Amino acid sequence: MDLNVLWFVLITVLFIGYFFLEGFDYGVGILLPFLGKDDGERRVLINTIGPFWDGNEVWLLTAGGAIFAAFPHWYATLFSGFYLALFLMLVALIVRGVAFEFRSKDDRPSWRSLWDWLIFVGSLLPALLWGVAITNLIRGVPINGQMQYVGTFWHLLSPYTLAGGMTTLLLFTFHGALFLALKTRGELEERARRAAVLVGAVAAPALVLLVFLSYSQIGLAGRAGATVAFWGAVVLLLAAYWLSRTGRYGLAFVGNGLAIVFSTVAFFSALFPRVMVSSLYPQWSLTIYNASSSPYTLKVMTIVALTLVPVVLLYQGWTYWVFRHRVGKEHLEY
Repeated sequence: MDLNVLWFVLITVLFIGYFFLEGFDYGVGILLPFLGKDDGERRVLINTIGPFWDGNEVWLLTAGGAIFAAFPHWYATLFSGFYLALFLMLVALIVRGVAFEFRSKDDRPSWRSLWDWLIFVGSLLPALLWGVAITNLIRGVPINGQMQYVGTFWHLLSPYTLAGGMTTLLLFTFHGALFLALKTRGELEERARRAAVLVGAVAAPALVLLVFLSYSQIGLAGRAGATVAFWGAVVLLLAAYWLSRTGRYGLAFVGNGLAIVFSTVAFFSALFPRVMVSSLYPQWSLTIYNASSSPYTLKVMTIVALTLVPVVLLYQGWTYWVFRHRVGKEHLEY
């Protein structure tokens, strides 16, 4: 395996970690206005992800940094072509982070309600836009021979990419509901369980529809690895839905998390060795070779990553272990 392939794999792993971990706290944010019936309950919901949400976003920052350093042409084309979509996502993430910190600084109901709805919007937009972005990468966007995006914002919207956005939105919301079923108690736990069953019933057909659309939109039939991963994700999601209906929420959470993992693997394996597909001319697509940094840069990055990543993983694992208990109204920080 050469370093170009290694860094494509590492970036895939970073996005897997990001979607698995950030997926459930997006889901909690989306469900916040609907499951929390009063301020105390909404504080409990926020406190279930309070110790984790910013650590989860480190996976995204690391993935972005890895793309910038390992594949600078990919970074340049992606951020110029998807500028408005990524700008909206960035604003949503900033507003969401500010809302977590600001909502409990004032007791007025109107103040807290405002920040609660901003958490909702700041969670819903990225959950939707990530699906739109990933499906655009693989379906193809207008890129010319100079590796420049020559389309507009509206080129990014199509029935297929919107189906991708709705699927990630539903998968993350299902993930969040299952997480809350494991982290809350009493009436909140019961509401989270009912929400999981309801959202799971919609998420499963949405993923099946996306897989069928992928056959015509990205030529899925010719990519055996991606096909297996896609259908594996469907089976895991159906299993998670069945487990949630039978009250086994821990296994359901693992099953849906693996469905997210398999879906991400499917998209990146269908993309490989390309990193952005040109819809104008296949030869103008960006690949791990024509978009990469020099071999020396990749070598230095590999040494740094192998040294520091285990430390980050240990720290984040320790955080989840310390805050593993269910959350009640007695010890609230946010």
